[in-house]
Amino acid sequence: MRISYNWLKQFLKIELPSEETSAMLTDLGLEVEIVEPFQSVKGGLLGIVVGEVMTCEKHPDADRLKVTTVNLGDGTPVQIVCGAPNVAVGQKVPVATIGTKLYDKDGNEFEIKKGKIRGQESHGMICAEDELGLGDSHDGIMVLDKKIKPGTTLAEVLKIENDEVFEIGLTPNRADAMSHYGVARDLRASLLLKNKNVELITPSVSAFRVDKRTLKIDVDVVDSKLAPRYCGVTISGVKVKPSPEWLQNRLKSIGLTPKNNIVDVTNYVLHDFGQPLHAFDASKINGKVIIKTVAAGTKFVTLDDIERTLHEEDLMICDENGPMCIAGVFGGKNSGVSDSTTSIFLESAYFNPISIRKTAKRHGLSTDASFRFERGIDINLTDYALKRAAMLIQEVAGGEITSDPVDFYPKKIEDFAVFLNFDKARKIIGQDLPKETIKKILASLDIKVNSVTDAGLGLIIPSYRVDVQREIDVIEEILRVYGYNNIEFSKKLNATVANSPRNEDYKIQNIVASQLNSNGFHEMMANSLTTPDYIKLSAMLKEDYNVNILNPLSNDLSVMRQSLLFSGLEAISYNINRRNSDLKLFEFGKSYHKLLSGNTEKKHLTLFLSGNRSGESWTNTAVKPTDFFLFKGYINAILTRLGLTKTVSKPVESDIFAEGIAIASGNDTLVEFGIIKKSILKEFDIKQEVLFADFNWDLVLKLISLKIKFQDISKYPEVRRDLALLVDEKVSFESIYNIANQTEKSLLKEVNLFDVYQGKNLPEGKKSYAVSFVIQDATKTLTDAQIDKTIGKIKQNLETELGASLR
Repeated sequence: MRISYNWLKQFLKIELPSEETSAMLTDLGLEVEIVEPFQSVKGGLLGIVVGEVMTCEKHPDADRLKVTTVNLGDGTPVQIVCGAPNVAVGQKVPVATIGTKLYDKDGNEFEIKKGKIRGQESHGMICAEDELGLGDSHDGIMVLDKKIKPGTTLAEVLKIENDEVFEIGLTPNRADAMSHYGVARDLRASLLLKNKNVELITPSVSAFRVDKRTLKIDVDVVDSKLAPRYCGVTISGVKVKPSPEWLQNRLKSIGLTPKNNIVDVTNYVLHDFGQPLHAFDASKINGKVIIKTVAAGTKFVTLDDIERTLHEEDLMICDENGPMCIAGVFGGKNSGVSDSTTSIFLESAYFNPISIRKTAKRHGLSTDASFRFERGIDINLTDYALKRAAMLIQEVAGGEITSDPVDFYPKKIEDFAVFLNFDKARKIIGQDLPKETIKKILASLDIKVNSVTDAGLGLIIPSYRVDVQREIDVIEEILRVYGYNNIEFSKKLNATVANSPRNEDYKIQNIVASQLNSNGFHEMMANSLTTPDYIKLSAMLKEDYNVNILNPLSNDLSVMRQSLLFSGLEAISYNINRRNSDLKLFEFGKSYHKLLSGNTEKKHLTLFLSGNRSGESWTNTAVKPTDFFLFKGYINAILTRLGLTKTVSKPVESDIFAEGIAIASGNDTLVEFGIIKKSILKEFDIKQEVLFADFNWDLVLKLISLKIKFQDISKYPEVRRDLALLVDEKVSFESIYNIANQTEKSLLKEVNLFDVYQGKNLPEGKKSYAVSFVIQDATKTLTDAQIDKTIGKIKQNLETELGASLR
């Protein structure tokens, strides 16, 4: 937000250096990011003086040039060669002296130097309007009033304005400071605390009066919730023309381009007091003004000549023929002020901030008006701003007030009460401020003290402070005006080192994240807001469980997610569309559910795997895609790292998987994983296989065991025996693994599958597993008899329970 220092001084009679003012504003929380100089004419006409043409003779070597002698007021006339046809003796003219910097029409700088033109010396330049940036005319030099003394600076003659502009990084909560008046009000609070008594000057509108009642336009507000206050007045007999220099300079200083005197006044008052206004051509209004929403799909052409399709929730300013303006956002092409306008209907209103924000977002518009409306303006300033603007329009465009002001304000918004506890303020601020200082700060902020007790103050907060609703907000106001830099700090620092357990959530997350990172996974973070349409992709998700956002930015972000799957698939689709198709992603996040018992949050760890195991290289020409068993290995590795080894596999219950399994501890499911259904992937335009795992992170944290057991490396040798087992094709290695471990719990150390064969020379419905068994006794060397006995028991149980036989 740009704030003009000269404009600011209209409200506060101060003469502080801009550096000091900038520092004060920053301390108040209105951070000044940069201070820029501004001149109403680029360069400020530095080096341009008034000269008197004393002689003017034809150039001896050029028909169109003249050699002049010009008095610059310093007693030494100079010779200047001039090509203007209108130069003559006795004229007072603007002269750019040697060393002066001028700017061409593109803003490029050039310097006036001493030189020779066709053999004649020239010590400066007699200037035309366009050469000085004062107009477009290049028909001849500027001829000034003969009464002006030679040597007078042109900046003094033309009253060139020099200003400094503060670029303020305004935080969204400071709706009250979105104007020069609001910034001046804050600055005054700081000055009063420094015992610099300055008055906040508010222009009077007591002279506002109705000249005649000849153009009354009725107003009908259909929904007062969307337009809690609406004011309007008609002005007739106006003449649309360029604004006076002072008004143009004010707007130019803050980066606005002047349009015409009517529009410029509305922009001026907006930046003056923070109240957006809009002027309609009264002759284009058919019947009365109606503030309402219109049917979805209605077409409307805005001032930028773009046809927009309206939403059923867009608030519109209409007449009896249809929409004229998108309320609080953007005007319409066919109802605005033009050069032929002679009468206007001037609007000043307060619109619902949420409604304006949604409308602006829907149409991709961000205007000075919507910026203020969507943050909340001062509803009690609406009528004042209307009268202030109407009086300014009369000043710069003429005309008469031809109707009584309309003021629709059915439900008054009053100031509200907050109690400030002195002890609470001391604890938050960290210092015991004198009570009189607190009262002085509050008074400077227009916060009234309604009651005083030993415990604290009963306060009345002005309605325009939409960001000060609670006691803590009041304390923050006191602190920012008092100055964070003025709070004293003890030289002694006390600290307590907390001994947190090893199974703290963030520590476990770091352990797992490090392991996944080492396996090539990348952590992702997705938005918890999502579209309600995703619940249609799984019967496990219920519409009744949706946690709805009260004021969503859009329908695509209107509910909290019930599953982390879909936000992950959005990320996978985004990457695939950008040719990054080999993906390993994980996310720690929450799902949100509205249950009968209330809203609940559940923590999850999700994994996504898609594409190839590794990229192509000269050592790896046969690229191998990821598969279910690779994914299962990653999941088992996580469980093993967390000490969750006593688990069982069970069928997956979720309907999002084409194939999958679940791993449980007792009756509780730790993780479900598998291959996502193609029907779901199709919704995200994903054509490659995606594997997904969803850990119940709350249960993981509850069951983890990070106890580390140490044991010596055995000095006795281990023995390996291999068996080639013929089994039914439905038998899994997991069954063999479990039977072997149940048969011999003390000596059996490892069971590994190293070969699988199905095909020729095997009975139909059979397959061959080559399994290795490693046995070891930590206390002695095993004998052949012990080894044979152990392997024999395992083989016998496999034959009994699985029907296995040796090949």
